[in-house]
Amino acid sequence: MRSVRLWIPATLLVLAGVGVAGWQLMPAKENSDRTITVGTTDAVTSLDPAGAYDAGSWALFSNVFQSLLTFEPGGAKPVPDAAKGCAFIDTGLRTYRCTLRDDLTFPSRRRMTAADVKFSLERVKRINDEVGPASLLSTLGGVDASGQTVTFHLSAPDATFPFKLATGAGSIVDSTRYPKRSLRTGTDADGTGPYVLTAYTKNTRAVLAPNPRYKGAISDVGRPVVLRYYPNSQALEVARKAKRLDVAARQLPPAVLAALSPSDPAQRVTEAESAETRNLVLNVRARSPLHDRRVRQAVASLIDREALVDRTYKGTTDALYGLIPAGITGHATSFFDDYPKPDAKKARALLTEAGVPLPVRFTYGFAEGRGAAGEEAAELKEQLEASGLFKVTTEGFEWTEFQKRYAEGGLDAWAVGWVADYPDADTFGSPLVGTGNSMKNGYSSKDVDHLIQETQQDDDRSRTTDAFRRLQQVVAQDVPLIPLWQRKDYVISSEDISGGQYLSDGTGVFRLWRLSWL
Repeated sequence: MRSVRLWIPATLLVLAGVGVAGWQLMPAKENSDRTITVGTTDAVTSLDPAGAYDAGSWALFSNVFQSLLTFEPGGAKPVPDAAKGCAFIDTGLRTYRCTLRDDLTFPSRRRMTAADVKFSLERVKRINDEVGPASLLSTLGGVDASGQTVTFHLSAPDATFPFKLATGAGSIVDSTRYPKRSLRTGTDADGTGPYVLTAYTKNTRAVLAPNPRYKGAISDVGRPVVLRYYPNSQALEVARKAKRLDVAARQLPPAVLAALSPSDPAQRVTEAESAETRNLVLNVRARSPLHDRRVRQAVASLIDREALVDRTYKGTTDALYGLIPAGITGHATSFFDDYPKPDAKKARALLTEAGVPLPVRFTYGFAEGRGAAGEEAAELKEQLEASGLFKVTTEGFEWTEFQKRYAEGGLDAWAVGWVADYPDADTFGSPLVGTGNSMKNGYSSKDVDHLIQETQQDDDRSRTTDAFRRLQQVVAQDVPLIPLWQRKDYVISSEDISGGQYLSDGTGVFRLWRLSWL
């Protein structure tokens, strides 16, 4: 029996493209069919890839569905999965072509063709669900399919398009089993990933069996897995302590994480610097009390991140002062440059200039059960109201209702965690602050859109740093959102489980197939 504490630096996860460092133990052959139970507080919005753009849903998608491309553990560039090969076929980064493998079959035993890929990607854009991933495919203009060859025609140069194909937005579904213009309902999922979803109960569990027909980038489809979903961090911790789980992956209470001991012989603890961030998103629509940029700047002038991290998160997160997190090429501290410390005098001057009645009253929403979201809301409310300049009404919602509320403009501010879709700074650009972004806060900036397009035109990603830093300067002035913190990722498993470090490695892929018994 032993305890392993593994620290994985973000530069390994996101930039260097090397494998995850640490221990490697051989699984016991006699346990190959023994089920591994994984617990999480992440909820699944939808089993349909066209209807979800959140960590819980995409964790399931990366196991049940295949995309043309995927990422190797710790990898910085996508590699073929459902495809045999992919490449831009023009120098202008507007035409991208993939050739599918010939041996892929859906659960119905029907062979996958390029027509299924065309159907899947066009369907995401056509349905354009309010909490779906259509915004990620904003540069996709059209798709041609012929046999096993699929060609994507982009509306603008986009060097990051291969990265986007490797995400949940690129999940390939059986075109004979999914409606063309609406989301599929029910508890089934028809994909070609390393696992088959054999049973699903919303907010309770997903039962996954290794897919014997899987063909693609991985060589071992893993052990049977049950994903158990818990309503809050406290419930997850109760289940972990009662040994009803083999792995706890997201999110235990901050106090529990802060107290984890590497000397505990009964568990393995993986701690990694991650690219997961959390932002306070502000509604910029005309009817919102935060519509005026100066009011949003006043909010930014009052937030004390260091106090938030210390009091609420017990040091298990790091204060974040830029849209792009530390460890990612292009990171900048624009919010520290413009708002270096809480300044009530500056905030009052901004509100006086805006001519708004004081205190400014607004609603703040958060998703219940997500880490310390409630405690975080209380801390931020206290910080803003202590100045006498704001009056904040906070309210927690169930995850699906929370997404619906902010997507419909029913909140003035809301806190949202953001897990990188792929290992590139672009994942913190257009999805968060580009026109039509997934935050649904009404923000649009010609300067931001121009800078996003500038970065997408360069396939040498190291040359995009300056543009990303300029983009963050604009965001710090416009304040459509306020970066709060960057998470340290923890995976806790029993001492007889290996592979927990592969559940969070900065690539956006939740590798359940890497879990094994010792």
